[in-house]
Amino acid sequence: MVLRGTARVAGLLVVAVCLGYVLGGCSGDPAGPAGPKASEPAGTPPAPTAPPPSPTARAESPSPTTTRITVDDLPPPPDGRFHATVQAVPAGVLARSSWTKGCPVAAADLRYLTVGFRGFDGRAHTGELLVNRRAADDLVTVFRQLFAADFPIERMRISSLAELNAPPTGDGNTTEAFACRPVRGSTVWSQHAYGLAVDLNPFQNPYHKGRVVLPELATAYLDRADVRPGMVRPGGPAVRAFAAIGWPWGGNYRSLKDYMHFSATGG
Repeated sequence: MVLRGTARVAGLLVVAVCLGYVLGGCSGDPAGPAGPKASEPAGTPPAPTAPPPSPTARAESPSPTTTRITVDDLPPPPDGRFHATVQAVPAGVLARSSWTKGCPVAAADLRYLTVGFRGFDGRAHTGELLVNRRAADDLVTVFRQLFAADFPIERMRISSLAELNAPPTGDGNTTEAFACRPVRGSTVWSQHAYGLAVDLNPFQNPYHKGRVVLPELATAYLDRADVRPGMVRPGGPAVRAFAAIGWPWGGNYRSLKDYMHFSATGG
């Protein structure tokens, strides 16, 4: 009788403790008062109109073995096929981009593209790009070919001025074209500032010069012999598609490697 009563009391204590943990959030630690939220990193003032909220796109960590999850910033094509549109840049889109009057290209010389792309989930998605009007139709052709080749892209959206100047996350993977910024480490305008360059899957195709790797957490992708989905490869579908419109690949640079980068001038 004593042993049975002791066991019953011990059982009740175990239930009470477990219940406390459950109510505390299943973390294994007793619940405590919620602390203040971390402040946003300091950066440049936000663009006139805030960009659409960025949905969470990572599963656990940015390691190369983590499954890449494609998120939808625009409605996916209902029929699962490739679609594209080209139009003058809507005022709202321009306002949430990195364009300002100080950029080296006039807003009238840019075009707003929506193009289909194949996600890492194998499904059809819709992305957006700001590009130079001279390159708009050619880039639609490029992304049509990448879609047909089932080349996976994680995300394709327009970055705001605030995002462009914010501290890097280390695992960014947004495919984009226009970005009003200079060449890395220079005061000369990048071809991105003219809408004449595209960065494709930056995480799988990092920039590398000396000890600098961008994105910072993409060092595992410096091993180009270990071919994984989303990587740009010599003679692969991305290199062929951009070469067909006369855009060289940054993976062929000698002084550095910019595996994500394609541009109209090769710079």
